[in-house]
Formats: sequence, C-alpha cells, structure tokens
Amino acid sequence: MEVLLVHPNFPGQFRRIAGALARMPGVRVIGVGDSSWMNATAKVPDVPVIAYPAPPRSGDSTHPYVRSFDEAVRRGQQVIQTLAAYKQQGLEPDVIVAHPGWGDAFFLREFFPGARIVGLFEYYYHARGADVGFDPETPSKLEDVFRLRMLNTTQLLALDSCDEGFSPTEWQRSRFPAMWQERLSVLHEGIDTARVAPDAGASFTLPNGAVLKAGDEVLTYVSRNLEPYRGFHVFMRALPAILQARPQCQVLIVGADGSSYGPKAVGAESHRQKYLAEVAGKLDLSRMHFLGALPFGDYVKVLQVSRLHVYLTYPFILSWSMLEAMSAGCLVLASSTPPVEEVITDGENGLLFPFRSHDVLATRAIDALSTPESFTRLRQRARESVVRKYDFETVSLPAYLQMLKA
Repeated sequence: MEVLLVHPNFPGQFRRIAGALARMPGVRVIGVGDSSWMNATAKVPDVPVIAYPAPPRSGDSTHPYVRSFDEAVRRGQQVIQTLAAYKQQGLEPDVIVAHPGWGDAFFLREFFPGARIVGLFEYYYHARGADVGFDPETPSKLEDVFRLRMLNTTQLLALDSCDEGFSPTEWQRSRFPAMWQERLSVLHEGIDTARVAPDAGASFTLPNGAVLKAGDEVLTYVSRNLEPYRGFHVFMRALPAILQARPQCQVLIVGADGSSYGPKAVGAESHRQKYLAEVAGKLDLSRMHFLGALPFGDYVKVLQVSRLHVYLTYPFILSWSMLEAMSAGCLVLASSTPPVEEVITDGENGLLFPFRSHDVLATRAIDALSTPESFTRLRQRARESVVRKYDFETVSLPAYLQMLKA
C-alpha cells in the first residue's frame, strides 16, 4: 500500500502516523509539504518528503475577503505541478491523507482518481459562539464575519472532495455544518503516553543554572506562542497574587513571542512585552522564567517537574500540550471552555475556572500549590483518562489503520 501524507508543514499532525506506517511491512509512506514551511520541522525516519515551492502571494488587487482562498488555489496548483513529475515516474498512491485547510488537497481528487482521499478537518469558523468575539478585549467586527465566511470555503470544497474525514475532538467536529458531520469521525492524532509520563526523578535546569526537581513548587504554562487565544493575558494577570502568596514558587513559561492564531500585539513588539508592562512592579521577575520554544525532551521535563500546570484557550482547537501535561501526571488547572470540558471534569481529573476570571485562577492556583498532596488522585486520573482515550499506540493507531483500510 502506498500512502501520501499531505501537510504544508509536514509532518505536522501526521508525525506519529507517518512513523508508524513507515515501520509496517508492505507500506510505503511519502510526505508532501511546503519547502519553506518545512525548514524548521524534524524529519520522520524512513519517510521521504516531496517539497513543493511556496506559492506566490495574492496581489493587492485581490479582494481582501478572498485572499486566503486565492492563495489556497495557488497552493493546490503548486502541489499538483510538483507531483506531476513523480506521477510520471510511477507515483500512484492508494490512499491520500491530507490537511486541506491551506488548499494543498484542492486538486488531488482529479489528479489521482484511483486514490482514496481522507481529510483532517481541524476547524470550521463561526462568527458567533466560538473563538471569534469570545474575548471582549479583542471584539470582532462585521468585516471579520464576512471574511470568516469566505475562509470556510476551502474547508467546504475539501469536504466535498474527500471520501472520508476526521476531526481531533467531538467539539471540533461539532463546529462543522450538520449536513457534513456524518462524514466526519472523531480521531485524535494521539499522545505518546509512554514517553510523556510521570517521572518522580525528573529535573530541569534553568538558564541561570538552577535545577528544579519533581516535587518542587513549580507552576508551568505552555503555548506555541504566548497570545490571548491561549489565555496568556489572563495568566499574567493572575501571577502577582500567586507569587505574593507563594514566595517559593518558580514559574516556567514555554512558548515563542509570535502569534499563531489571533492578531499581533498592539502597542508592543509582543504579547509578552505588552502584559509584562501591564503588571510591571507587581512581579518577582527572578522567579519567572521565559524559556521560549524548547526541544521536545526538555519540554517533557518541564511538565514532569510541574506541581501545577495552567492551560487556557478560547473555544478553539484543543492544544496537544494540555493532553501531554495530563499524560505527564500534571495537576491541570484549565479554563472552562468547551474543548477543555470535553476532556477535563472539574474535581475528577483536573480543575477548571472561568476563562476571564484571573482572580479565580489565582485563588485556585494558590490552593493547589499549597497542598499538593490533596490532588494526588486528580493527577492519577488525569493520566488515566489520557491513556484510555488518547494514547497513540492503543487508541489512535488502530483507528487510523481501520480508516485507511476501509
């Protein structure tokens, strides 16, 4: 069986399934991705990659509402033009698994008519009731409503051209129009629970040379980028009260200074600078450690030494980091937003608080940091729930294989 995995930032969400398929006899796996986007991605052993050139950007004359669609068409065209040479050499995949959100999969149905096409449908935007307009500090405009309507065009065309699709969570699936949901199964990419596991002997060395160990009073926060979509502003506003009440607490913050989803910071170079300025003079900066983006092994150590892990998100795509924190045995204090509530039940396998209430976040964090022994069972249940529902080897991989062979 020949499988083509298409993702502009390959391997992206396909890292684990790509590796697993490559280890199976009789299966040939090939990745396809944007040559510029893949510069910083780690290769998957035994998986060759076909890189297509980054498509040209839309011109200024293109209507703002359709620029993303225009660029998706350009990207889809680049994919086909690149694959044409490989098809002449015999490339005829049996199955194509694609993330169609950027347009890569636009023309694959016509180009490989004999292939079964499966799509990862991550998110369908809504003008109300989800991430857009959720945070009063970043209100939506009528222009945003119109733009989002066009942004979903790529997803709708992909739904029509795929034989089957899947979404990582029930809530993400529920965002898609009802008429399409029956075509979408729920399949999370999976967590490596064997590697991301509790370790009572774990330690993490800070940039200043100090060593933190499992059991120390460590508060952690992780996001690809430090931005409001992941509640960074709420977390920062809670820190003065937490650090004042807990004079031994060390705060580890993992994440870069860009913007993955929402707008860039206004009036500052980054959201980190903006919200540090907001709480200036109220924090003991010697106990705050901004670690940037970390190698995976170091990131896991951060989770393993954490006494309390804070996670926030708009009603949006659920981060792997929350599930990995639970897998590592963290006590997770998270925002009570729909994607989180699908996984965490307050008082059973974690703690929840209202997203906008930094005061409640601070109060619950102080309690959790003060009496860690009171939350041992919640830590255990957190890991148990992730192993049961999201483990790659025992849950996600069998579901992937069933889908690919259907």
